[in-house]
Amino acid sequence: MWKRIGFGALIVCIAVVAPAESPNWTPVRDSVYLQEVGRQIPSDKPVWAVAELDGAVYGGFGDGVRIVGAGDRFEPAPGAPAEYVERMRVIDGALWTLTKTGLHRFDGARWTRIAEGRYVGIVRHAGELVVASPGALYRVAGDGLAPIPGAEASPGPIQAITSYAETIYCLAYDRLFTFDGRAYSHGDVVDFGAFPSKDLRDVLAVGSRLIVASHAGLGVLRGSAATQILGSDGLPYEESVALAPGFARDFWMAGTRGAVRVLEDDFHYFAGARWLPDDRVNAIHASDDTVYIATNKGLGIVRYEPWTLRKKAAYYERRLEAWGQKRMAFVHKLEWNEAAGEWRREVSDNDVGWSTHYWAAQAFKYAATGDEQARREAVAGFNALKWSEEITPIPGFPARSLWAAGETGHRAEGGSGGFPAEWNPTPDGQWAWKGDTSSDEIDAHFYYASIFHDRVANDREKALVREHIHRIMSHIMDSGWSLRDLDGEPTVWGRWDPEYFASERGGHARGLNGLEVLNYLRTAIHLTGDPKFEAGLEELVGRGYHREVIRQKLTAPAYLFDSDDRLAFFTYYPLLRYETDPYLRSYYRRSLERSFEIERIEQIPWFNFIYGAVTGNDCEIPQAVKHLREWPLDLVSHAWDNSYRADRLPPRGYIPYARRGRPYSPRSRGAIRWTDSSLDVRGGHGGREVADPSGWLDAYWMARCHGMILPPDTDDPAHLEPPAIQPGQGAPPYDGPPMPWVIGAE
Repeated sequence: MWKRIGFGALIVCIAVVAPAESPNWTPVRDSVYLQEVGRQIPSDKPVWAVAELDGAVYGGFGDGVRIVGAGDRFEPAPGAPAEYVERMRVIDGALWTLTKTGLHRFDGARWTRIAEGRYVGIVRHAGELVVASPGALYRVAGDGLAPIPGAEASPGPIQAITSYAETIYCLAYDRLFTFDGRAYSHGDVVDFGAFPSKDLRDVLAVGSRLIVASHAGLGVLRGSAATQILGSDGLPYEESVALAPGFARDFWMAGTRGAVRVLEDDFHYFAGARWLPDDRVNAIHASDDTVYIATNKGLGIVRYEPWTLRKKAAYYERRLEAWGQKRMAFVHKLEWNEAAGEWRREVSDNDVGWSTHYWAAQAFKYAATGDEQARREAVAGFNALKWSEEITPIPGFPARSLWAAGETGHRAEGGSGGFPAEWNPTPDGQWAWKGDTSSDEIDAHFYYASIFHDRVANDREKALVREHIHRIMSHIMDSGWSLRDLDGEPTVWGRWDPEYFASERGGHARGLNGLEVLNYLRTAIHLTGDPKFEAGLEELVGRGYHREVIRQKLTAPAYLFDSDDRLAFFTYYPLLRYETDPYLRSYYRRSLERSFEIERIEQIPWFNFIYGAVTGNDCEIPQAVKHLREWPLDLVSHAWDNSYRADRLPPRGYIPYARRGRPYSPRSRGAIRWTDSSLDVRGGHGGREVADPSGWLDAYWMARCHGMILPPDTDDPAHLEPPAIQPGQGAPPYDGPPMPWVIGAE
């Protein structure tokens, strides 16, 4: 490092700046949490009711009761009523089925018709089972019903009942009334406040609260005071049709656009093709660990399993292998090939850049755990990084991606920004490398090379890192602060020269690209100590590059580009670990503080952890951990749409600087790359892509390495070891030649 004295002498220093010894963040333990695991059972007709008894799942249809049989198919339930089913309830070990023409009980062996007529609710109350018809209340007496004195004629049409405050509460279509054991109340039971609507649909007692479903939100009755739960309170969707008790002091809301799990301080939303056969939800049933969601086109089933993030990390690593997303040392997303009827790896515009997240994850994992397999993966990653530069005939000019001649996969047909792909064959015809390299790849090279050097490399490997960085930085400097391709001209997006910053295309890039090249120089100085890089840094600082970095994050709508956020944080991580000069650090820190404040609302873990790692400041670790836990295990990119949701206001304490809206849980949108925005309201690829979880792995293991997430507090293998994954679900195995080993034997 160098210390500035009137922009004069440079003093080389090899120390790495670390955040404060006592950081202002509190680590979070990798504790056991409940992970959702989804599956679906389609049907050709609407499922109006659902229940589970003794491990068997029953669905109520317009023509009777069906049971889920072999192969997850609905079959007629032997002996069950062949009538239009409206409700199903499991009480005292029996399945109660309410049809349009009768009340039926199934004890696990025999179906019994208890009563004729239409019944709308059944509940355990004061030691008895109370049943409601639209006009009266009854009690179950053996294999029949007996009238309840005083309850023969209700003051209004009953559509649901529940037991609350040792009283029967009856829901009419526009109000609540009670039955106290002798008589009905004829007045409104609400003395204070109001429900969100007069169009009421269902009622459920949950401890001290009575929950009322309506077409415009949920009502909550405590005693005789009514309040509301609306979109402004975080309710994802307001039109509800039914309620169901949960399994952990929660309850569920069935809506016309999905299902909502309502907890004491959170809402979990399940909608779209990832979770449900159809978004019109008719009924919900929760067992001890599984929730069954009845829709117009079948069942959505959500099972809750105890996991840790460590287990999830191991699962994603195992899934990358089983689904064929790893190719040599690179990691890929998958695309569905309709003609071949199979998944294919996408050899993309930026394979090196995307794969650095996986390699960084392995380096952090090795540093955190000493896992030798992680070290081998990290070394292979650096080999691939170095190979991407050595495969080109231009010293210090790395390729974007690499392709083996004849391999099975999809080779990128275009470049970034809509420019054509530039694939160049090697002289032996065995490989092709993608040119027109951009700053993205250089950011990735310096990010991963610095992590590998500091966390994994032995002395011999450190020398190779120094040589690699020296070659790239020398090329950039010798090419007039640019990347020059085979034609000798600067690439489209690989420029850091003053002329580019003065141009129409490059004018908006002064902050980000200036930040990038200052980081390249600082990292090169730290790793190599070569005075020419010190001179280069002095030159760019003299041109005022550092003054542009503070507002590198652009918020004007015309330049809003989430991919740039990832590039900036690629850069902040090594720069603020290596820079010691207080004058320059003041600019870089102000840049990071501004950038993180704009980014913070997205609650994306990788950004949070980088900010905390290089500053020691609070970085909202609980929110980041929550995000990691909410990633689905299913990495297929289903279409999703949150544009109709009622909870679209920004969360309290955040300002949406760059756009309106709020972050959406990965549960609602699926896995993302760190170039995506969690504020988007719709997206996905209709089930035709499989996401790459490398960014998740990078974030988790970075946080473990820096002590922001502590190791699991359990040694139970069930909470640490992921389930086996059936092979053959993804892309065919890589069928090209092996990756050359360019960094030498171990």
